[in-house]
Amino acid sequence: MEPFVFSRATDPGKAISAAAKSSTAQQGAEVRFVAGGTTLLDLMKLNVERPRQVIDINHLPLADVERTPDGGLKIGALVRNSDLAHHPQVQRDYAVLSQALLSGASGQLRNMATTGGNLLQRTRCVYFRDTNMPCNKREPGSGCSAIEGFNRTLAILGTSEHCIATNPSDMNVALTALEAIVVIRGTTGERRVPIGEFFLLPGDTPQRETVMMPGDLITHVILPPPHPGARSHYLKLRDRASYEFALASAAVVIAVEGGKITHARVAMGGVGTKPWRSPEAEQALQGQLPNEHTFATAAVAALHPAKPQSQNGFKVDLAQRCLTHALSTVVA
Repeated sequence: MEPFVFSRATDPGKAISAAAKSSTAQQGAEVRFVAGGTTLLDLMKLNVERPRQVIDINHLPLADVERTPDGGLKIGALVRNSDLAHHPQVQRDYAVLSQALLSGASGQLRNMATTGGNLLQRTRCVYFRDTNMPCNKREPGSGCSAIEGFNRTLAILGTSEHCIATNPSDMNVALTALEAIVVIRGTTGERRVPIGEFFLLPGDTPQRETVMMPGDLITHVILPPPHPGARSHYLKLRDRASYEFALASAAVVIAVEGGKITHARVAMGGVGTKPWRSPEAEQALQGQLPNEHTFATAAVAALHPAKPQSQNGFKVDLAQRCLTHALSTVVA
């Protein structure tokens, strides 16, 4: 770990100004906000993250969960994962989010991890975390070791010749299915970004994972009102029962009326370079009977764009089975 300046912020505006100023004051300077720190500190110890300044934001007034006027939910960026998972309104109206949060990490980590931090969680690709190995995400232009190396756990959707790393978050998959809005405050003011636009595909710039700019601070996440009559479910498949990242996961939100599916939202984790929403699967479900044939058809459509690597071809079938089972469960 390299030396860094540590400071504490008590006002969002001052935190943003300090981060923006430090980011532009000298070439190569980097600033990171820290709350739970469960990912950032690990990466700093590995010298993957090497900020010149770390700003503690734990004292900012961003730790509340509030109902919005239209019946949705406003979630502060500093709300802890455990608190959010057990919040009564989340459990009642957004069960898929509660289930996703409780399937991630361990109880101790969930007590520390925050909503904002989870949105910005970095990949678990072993080459990204090993500074002795080339990684385009860590050092653009150095190459992607995973393509010819160990890639069993990595992405089969949204990949490029420069990066095949997965987004590791469970929460982000649920938020994608719920069509969340990420509220970001920066030097030019506040902007609201649909979660589908918040994460970026690697393309030619795998080092850019989100639309965040220097000085930007996530302040809230907004969930729209629950769709009338909809039920939701999160299913995670992994190598062991707990404290493990997904090989494949599925977040589904389904409404059935008159014996047919009238509303469908599908997102997948463990298989994409970002939380992977599947409009193909949603289209295959819309207006159809909620049965095994419909679900299997939707699962095939969801994985149709997959490009497996040398060791992770099994994920195609695994993800299809995961999605089919999640859909069957939510309408049971």
